[in-house]
Amino acid sequence: MAPPHRTPPRGTTHRRFRTGGPTRRSLLAGVAALGALGAAGCSRVATASDVRGGDLLDRLRAQGVARLGIAGEVPFGYIDRNGELTGEAPELAKVIFKRLGVDRVQPVPTEFGSLIPGLASQQFDVVAAGMYINPERCEQVIFSDPDYQMLDAFIVRKGNPLGLRDYKDVVEKKAKFATGTGYAEIGYAVEAGVEESDILIVPDQVAGLNAVEAGRVDVFAGTALTVRQVVKKSSKTEATEAFQPLVDGKPHTDGGGFAFRPNETNLRDAFNAELRKLKKSGELLRILKPFGFTEDEMTDLTAKELCGG
Repeated sequence: MAPPHRTPPRGTTHRRFRTGGPTRRSLLAGVAALGALGAAGCSRVATASDVRGGDLLDRLRAQGVARLGIAGEVPFGYIDRNGELTGEAPELAKVIFKRLGVDRVQPVPTEFGSLIPGLASQQFDVVAAGMYINPERCEQVIFSDPDYQMLDAFIVRKGNPLGLRDYKDVVEKKAKFATGTGYAEIGYAVEAGVEESDILIVPDQVAGLNAVEAGRVDVFAGTALTVRQVVKKSSKTEATEAFQPLVDGKPHTDGGGFAFRPNETNLRDAFNAELRKLKKSGELLRILKPFGFTEDEMTDLTAKELCGG
């Protein structure tokens, strides 16, 4: 879940924030395995051809493997404790690429902020990291339609003593606020009136949970899904109800998808065609459900809408 730094409209960071926003993908699991696989995945893919729309899909079929850029973030794309590639995006990629005639997928782990540069430099074939689709990123890559939508939520201490339910509350209660490196929540908080210099930036949601538990901050902002997941084992904190951040004064919903190099429209279009079939049949929810996704995270949003077109 990389865009330029500016106070962005929603979803510019981590998977989410800016196209260049870093890692919200620090690992909840498989740190050692991630490093090992990273070393194995550094070789470059074949260079693109001049075929109209790109011939990458044909080359992947011939090779029998597609390389996926991931960023070690649970539940979007990561290496589990057994050293296996998993997460909502890789599992979905396995199904779709199989249907497209590509038998295997191979992870290429990197930091979140290196995903778009790595794609551009052909270190992998597609970004499969649940990356938020936003106008800044759409200037650098082309996206599939989103396979999920996402709202924000907070990690707060048990009982939510300050009554923090959205970014406006953070400002009004003068709460100590934290979020992740490169997260879209940075921009949302700033738009609501939080001073950017007052925001504690931590590597990921686990570090955010620790900061709230230790009393270093009053609240950590992240996606509703990751916040729900990370507080499950905490006796000191809880997740707030999901809410829509405001962008330009209007409620905003994020959507995440797969990123491709701009010239590879043939692969992107074929991928979208299979994704639409999975949505229509309901199989998409079945694939994503083990990672905490619910019917509320299913979406009919398009990449064109999220790119601002």
